[in-house]
Amino acid sequence: MNMLDTLKGSYFSEVFPKGWDLGRIQKCVSNSPASVFDRQTFWNERFTPVSCGNLEEFGVLMGHEIAMQIRQARDEKRELILILPVGPMGMYRWAVYFLKEWNVSCEHVHGFNMDEWSDSDGNTLPADDPAAFQNAMTAAFYGPLGHLTVPESQRNFATKENLPTYPAKIAALKARGARQVLVYGIGRMCHIAFWEPHFADEFATFEEWKRQPYRVGARLHPFTIEQNAITSFRSSWPLIPCYANTIGPNIIFQSDFAIGGADGVLSRGMQWQGMSFWMTLRYGPCKEVTSSSIPTIPGKLFFLQELAGPLCADTN
Repeated sequence: MNMLDTLKGSYFSEVFPKGWDLGRIQKCVSNSPASVFDRQTFWNERFTPVSCGNLEEFGVLMGHEIAMQIRQARDEKRELILILPVGPMGMYRWAVYFLKEWNVSCEHVHGFNMDEWSDSDGNTLPADDPAAFQNAMTAAFYGPLGHLTVPESQRNFATKENLPTYPAKIAALKARGARQVLVYGIGRMCHIAFWEPHFADEFATFEEWKRQPYRVGARLHPFTIEQNAITSFRSSWPLIPCYANTIGPNIIFQSDFAIGGADGVLSRGMQWQGMSFWMTLRYGPCKEVTSSSIPTIPGKLFFLQELAGPLCADTN
């Protein structure tokens, strides 16, 4: 007896994404941990999962990769479009460390935060609110860089007014030869940024879905709210907005390179991200599972080894 046997008519079925295939998910999470690096036909030849033994190693490797992309763009005398998340966060400490050690200025970097909490109309928290992504980004990355930091005029946050300007700004930078690097985490509902699975119901084709650049006042999935209660709000629902402003697939998958992180391990054998991680690697590109298209673009996906499982009793 399992979810496949009991989903029909259950309360859970009312929030389960319509486009998700539970049998397909079962196959994703039934893989042996040793097979996590097995290349799939839909993977880009320059996409690579990178295993990390612990959280410190994870933060160092991700931070180093971000710093290297910034340094490489500077050495090539190119502007850099950096799409940034608020989480994972440990990587920013190390990105700052390496950039300071190398004395690399970020004058050529244009930062675009991928999302922000909002109400249904897209209004966001004040920039200095402790829960605001803008506040977290400034405290973790822009501020500690000191004189090497990204110029304030080149920092973009996903406010109701500014998010709709992202496509034109990014297009203008690319026309000048800028390189775009996506930094991301993977949500419990396989979202990248806050592009949720139920958005797929609105689009007839994968191609139409991929053309969407952003969404203001996006309705968050209940499991996304629960994920953030666990990871960011010490379990407290009342603190969490039910909406967010977010970039969409058109911006996400235009990236030239992607730096991903999956660190959703808790303690005592508990975790929340193993299924999302395996779905990203194995489900195959589709509009219902946003992260399923991540392996189609060049990049590295850093993950804590424990997330590879086993996630089931039988891994044959």
